[in-house]
Amino acid sequence: MDKPISLSVKDYIVRKLAVKLMIKEEIINAVVSHQFQSANEALYKNSSVEISGFGKFYFNYKKAKKKLDVMMLQMEHLKRQLINPEVTEKKKQLAVLKIEGLTNAIEYLKPKIDEIEILRDLRGMEESSNSTIRDEASDTEHIGGKTGDLQKV
Repeated sequence: MDKPISLSVKDYIVRKLAVKLMIKEEIINAVVSHQFQSANEALYKNSSVEISGFGKFYFNYKKAKKKLDVMMLQMEHLKRQLINPEVTEKKKQLAVLKIEGLTNAIEYLKPKIDEIEILRDLRGMEESSNSTIRDEASDTEHIGGKTGDLQKV
C-alpha cells in the first residue's frame, strides 16, 4: 500500500501502525512524535544518530555550512527589502515573517557549526611529537622574555 499524497510521512506511519497493532492513533502518534523529537535532539547534541533496523543519520558539516551561508544572504536581502520605500506593506510583512523563520533556523544551526569548527581548529593545532628531548625550563624561560618574568601558558 502506497502513501496517499494528502498524508505526511509521519501521519502515514501512525495510521499504518495503529491498524497493524490495533492501538489508538493518539498513542502511536505520541510515541512516534517522542521518537522523532528524541532523535532530533540527539542529532543536535551529537554528530550522528542510529535508529536500529532503520539507518544511521549524520550531521553533514559542509552542507550545513553552505545552508547557513545561504540563509545569511537571504536575511540580508530581506532586511534590505524592509528599508526599501518602494516595497509594498504586504511584502514587508511577509519579509518580517521570513526573517523570523530564518533567525530561528540560524540560531539552531550556528552553535552546531561553531562547535565543529572549534574542534577542527583544535585538531589543527596539534603538533606532531618531536623526537628530540628538550628541557621544560628552557621552554618556559623564553615565554616571558627573562627568567624572572615567567608566565604560565
